[in-house]
Amino acid sequence: MDGLRAFGANYTEFTRRFATWLGLHSTDAGALVEILYAEDQGTPLSPARLSERVSLSSGATAILLKRLEQAGHIVRTRESTDRRVVTLRSSPGIRPRAIAFFGPYSERMTEAMAAYSPQEIQHFEKFLGTLRTTMDALLAHEYEGDGPTPPTR
Repeated sequence: MDGLRAFGANYTEFTRRFATWLGLHSTDAGALVEILYAEDQGTPLSPARLSERVSLSSGATAILLKRLEQAGHIVRTRESTDRRVVTLRSSPGIRPRAIAFFGPYSERMTEAMAAYSPQEIQHFEKFLGTLRTTMDALLAHEYEGDGPTPPTR
């Protein structure tokens, strides 16, 4: 668990440095990374889904998106047959910058993962999926709101 925590902390540090590199607040850069990642996965985000991913209220997310849009980092599109649905896309100019920043990261991660067989990676992905499901359930139930009930003295 300590290794996963340390990996998460390092990933957060990469995002913080990306923010500094772009001259953004770390929350804005984190949202931009989520938008880029979702596009890479073929599942672009809506503002509501981004709000969940970055743990912000819908109002705070709207303000964040306005800043990213004004900076020229994202565009909002209406791609659904339901024209009320907004899709978040990275702007054409930001992807080359993200690739320039995260390129060494991606290359080294690919090299590190190449040391493991596809079966080992599959087992690890299953393990991570189980951990995520467990954490999602905890957050939805025992840690709903402000957390578990504190012990009484």
